[in-house]
Amino acid sequence: MNPPDVVLAELRALRAGDLPTHGGRTLAYVYDSGMSEVDSLGAAAHALASSANGLDPTAFPSLLKMENDLVLAASRLLGDVPGVVGSVTSGGTESCLLAVLAARDGRPSPSIVLPTTAHAAFHKAAHLFGLRRIDVPVDPVTFRADPAAMAAAIDDSTVLVVASAPSYAHGVLDPVPEIAAAALERGVRMHVDACIGGWVLPYFARLGADVPPFDFRVPGVTSISVDLHKYAYCPKGTSVLLHASAELRRTHYFASASWPGYTMLNTTIQSTRSGGPLAAAWAVVNHLGSDGYLKLASAAREAVSRIRSGIEEVPGLRVLGDPVSTLVAFTGDDGFDLFTVADEMKARGWYVQPQFAHLSSPVNLHLTVTAANHGSEKEFLADLAASVDAARGAGPVTVDPAVAEFVAALDPATLTSEQFAGLLAAAGLGSDAGLPDRMAPINALLATAPAPLRERLLLEFLGALYTP
Repeated sequence: MNPPDVVLAELRALRAGDLPTHGGRTLAYVYDSGMSEVDSLGAAAHALASSANGLDPTAFPSLLKMENDLVLAASRLLGDVPGVVGSVTSGGTESCLLAVLAARDGRPSPSIVLPTTAHAAFHKAAHLFGLRRIDVPVDPVTFRADPAAMAAAIDDSTVLVVASAPSYAHGVLDPVPEIAAAALERGVRMHVDACIGGWVLPYFARLGADVPPFDFRVPGVTSISVDLHKYAYCPKGTSVLLHASAELRRTHYFASASWPGYTMLNTTIQSTRSGGPLAAAWAVVNHLGSDGYLKLASAAREAVSRIRSGIEEVPGLRVLGDPVSTLVAFTGDDGFDLFTVADEMKARGWYVQPQFAHLSSPVNLHLTVTAANHGSEKEFLADLAASVDAARGAGPVTVDPAVAEFVAALDPATLTSEQFAGLLAAAGLGSDAGLPDRMAPINALLATAPAPLRERLLLEFLGALYTP
């Protein structure tokens, strides 16, 4: 046996190589309140309940109480209308999956209608649950869903229509009332993906922001997802899926008595569920309360405003769309490479997330701004300006035209794993290469590949990473 202190020391050494999860330096993946007591409270609550199992609420009634409390808190925040029920899930993707699953059996050969900016979780849901996906182009300038086009895409097979509040890629809010009205007219469920905005936009509205309606007060909205591990600043992973009624929720529940063991009853995709994340979220939400979340929202809103204004003052940069929440995406002119800007920012201690071009959305850099970014906006913007200057000085990242032509012509459906391994090695992503410090050359090559090929390349890379 290894002594506990030795094991923990090794764990700390491993964690030292990760992106920082506190201090506002990582502008993707993590949500930092900037309050150390929130983290310690969540960790302590997690430890108290981690051994409890959410599989059976009659065995662990504390978890049932905490889940109902969190669902009620989310419901009050998102319209406070009677009859709303919900489930706590492991994250936004599971919440979105369950919203699709609950709707699936409404019609034969079911389909879902979603804007091209909807989260890829809905692509995953369609893949897993056998639904046809109808992708509807968004406005090419604002990146908001087009209500008329969404309405026209609804047909007799449609079981669910999706809108975002806001969309992840650009941080813009879809016109929920118009889309919900079209769904209501056709008798179709309508889901609002508020995983990002559900816990912060209501507080922005209280602070005086002009937040268009998107919650259960909008006629036709039948379900909403909101992540607690985002702007409720709870430990990962907890999300809430709300339904307008118990009848709408029932179809994502699962039961099986057709075996000799206990009757399996599941409210989510998971069966066994640790009580740790649930208890941690319950503790944090009860600790912060409405006043605490209002202060955190105010800090995040001010940080977003300063960062957005500062980006627009950097020559060659422009913000995409009109972000209303805490997400900002920006692109650049042809004088420098954005992937190089991302590398330069990382060298300066910041992680910003590159996003590939898709339809009318150009290559851009994505920022997830939290309360922890308040106070460091000037430093971030100074480093961003310096990174743009460095990228201009470095010149464009070029991909050999012959290589780009070769990659573009590949068919991911016919290539073997060995051929992919060779391609990954040529791209600097071979199994022996480790994780590169600078990603610009690799991203530039990946950008030349059609989306299906890029997916397959990155899946092969992921498989190589997860090989002991």
